[in-house]
Amino acid sequence: MELVRNKEKNAELRERAKKLVAQMTLEEKAFQMVHGAPAIERLGIKAYNWWNEALHGVARAGTATVFPQAVSLAATFDEDFIEEVADAISTEGRAKFNAQQKYDDLDIYKGLTFWSPNINIFRDPRWGRGHETFGEDPYLTSRLGVRFVEGLQGHDENYMKAAACAKHFAVHSGPEDLRHEFNAQVSRQDLYETYLPAFKACVQEAKVEAVMGAYNRTNGEPCCGSETLLKEILRGEWGFEGHVVSDCWAIRDFHHGHGVTSSDQESVSLAVNNGCDLNCGTLFVYVKDAVEKGLIPEERVDEALVNLFTTRMKLGLFDGEGRTPYDGIPYTVVDSKEMQALNLRAAEKCIVLLKNEGGILPLDKSKIRTLGIIGPNADNRKALIGNYEGTASRYFTVAEGIQEYVGDDVRVLVSEGCHLYKESISNLSKGMDRDSEVKAVCEASDVVIMCLGLDSGLEGEEGDQGNQYASGDKPNLNLPGRQQEILQIACESGKPVVLVLLSGSALAVNWADEHVPAILQGWYPGAQGGRAIARVLFGEKNPEGRMPVTFYRTLEELPEFTDYSMKDRTYRYMKKEALYPFGYGLSYTDFTYTDIKVSSDAVEEDGITVSAVLTNTGNREGVETVQVYVKAEREGTPNAQLKGICKAALKPGESREVAVKLPVLAFALYDEQAVNRVGAGSYSVFIGGTQPDKRSEALTGKKALAATVTAKKEIVL
Repeated sequence: MELVRNKEKNAELRERAKKLVAQMTLEEKAFQMVHGAPAIERLGIKAYNWWNEALHGVARAGTATVFPQAVSLAATFDEDFIEEVADAISTEGRAKFNAQQKYDDLDIYKGLTFWSPNINIFRDPRWGRGHETFGEDPYLTSRLGVRFVEGLQGHDENYMKAAACAKHFAVHSGPEDLRHEFNAQVSRQDLYETYLPAFKACVQEAKVEAVMGAYNRTNGEPCCGSETLLKEILRGEWGFEGHVVSDCWAIRDFHHGHGVTSSDQESVSLAVNNGCDLNCGTLFVYVKDAVEKGLIPEERVDEALVNLFTTRMKLGLFDGEGRTPYDGIPYTVVDSKEMQALNLRAAEKCIVLLKNEGGILPLDKSKIRTLGIIGPNADNRKALIGNYEGTASRYFTVAEGIQEYVGDDVRVLVSEGCHLYKESISNLSKGMDRDSEVKAVCEASDVVIMCLGLDSGLEGEEGDQGNQYASGDKPNLNLPGRQQEILQIACESGKPVVLVLLSGSALAVNWADEHVPAILQGWYPGAQGGRAIARVLFGEKNPEGRMPVTFYRTLEELPEFTDYSMKDRTYRYMKKEALYPFGYGLSYTDFTYTDIKVSSDAVEEDGITVSAVLTNTGNREGVETVQVYVKAEREGTPNAQLKGICKAALKPGESREVAVKLPVLAFALYDEQAVNRVGAGSYSVFIGGTQPDKRSEALTGKKALAATVTAKKEIVL
């Protein structure tokens, strides 16, 4: 079924929008191009605020389900589930919108145009906003981005449920404190190989309604006024038909930060002429002046307005109450029991088991009398949610989740242990002011759960309230403050220690990897996060998450933060061994792959299918994340790259054939001129539960199955 975004329906709505725009004065047009668009009562146009957020739940507008942060959701490697979550988000978005409209609340964060998802590539672990993304891999980001957009926008043939926005276009991933003046220099090869694929997929496959430009320049052009990005690539090469919005107050950076223009009018003209339709900010009120001075053709302004009003019409905002299938969604769906149950599933699915020496996990509640929970993230709500968040009706921290789970059967002792990043908790203390408590809790406990890591006060966006580091970026990959010291105290106690890390990015926990028997990466797991972590710790839920980013051993192995070349970055190009590799994650059961098959040993235009028999050889039910990687076996090509994923739930002893279709695109690489081609020669195809690198093999004791296929001739795509 073709959706609302089909050509005939779009053409009909655009004609309707053109007739509306034709009745506006130039001044009215200009004011409709800012995010807080005023009413035009004589034309029956209500005021509309375009600015809304839904990164992992409806944000900044009161109560909503707070799902795990985006990078957490990426750890599920589950396309179907990502769409289910996004559909739930847009259901809540419509419910809240319906209530807001009823009571004439037209404020910011009250519209149906959600500026999500963030599909930038998390190329450097220092970037504070990396936890807003789906990780470091273009393929995974593309697949999850497409399904998130489809979940938000819906599948009705007449109306969009909500409008999604792919951001920040393009080549954007820090440093945060330089973003208003920074020029990201990138080769055409890296641009097309790494930074653009997810945007292209969201535009061409998911028909994303909006694209937001980035703050920075890319190769000298400010992204929100880039002829290359907005006109040549987005509209020209990809055929994008939606609207383009600037990042917030990014247009003023053209003259204040980047110095490529010298006035408000020049900056506005550069943006509008190159395809920016909507200004998050207020500078586009100068559009009227710019048109009158001959800097912008009024036809281009009309085109921008048609783009914008077409979006509003797709959402049903000009058709009267009761016309869309979403107008009847009641407010009571918001943060309902059903939403909370979905949220708990999401939190469970995103947890990654990094280490489980001697099978210490899952814990047996019947064998524990006293349990110690120690660390600054033991009872830290901020470590559940990440940024761009809503407000849950109830939160479950790790301590609360475990306390609820064990009930009165187990005595639970809780200690903050140390401040998240300062040297002491009390400003009046001499320091180390909880060390004695840590020792006492460890001494009294049968098992110790250490809850360490970061929160969104340490990593986030420039200007986020409370960021303690470099405008939200991380200075290093270490556990902050005294966390490492209290971890060592716990280990020295001789009691079994389980480390639960809450963070939205890589931490170099090398000491823990050597000395702590069990480690869980919990990310920012959402309002239900503590309950999910408890269920995984005690074995009610078998962990299935996989790493959407690489955990490096040191920063020294990485290029400069400001270097946008992909050389030595991410699993695709790194030469050194990871601490925890992309795609890695353990289970409480065991999965074995046998009998790899490829549908053809020749790579041709219709691609190939790779399959294997997957068997659960352990004694627990579990979900395996099947991963398929492709390596071009010639000089100068990336490491094996993820090109296919699927999820498989198997009972103990159960076997099933799993098959993944690889299109010809999976074998293609861009050259230095950005020509995408399948080179003649041999390719290795791998199928397994991890990527086919030595570190993953060492951590799991397993090798991905491999087959060789050949492209007999070059195929240019």
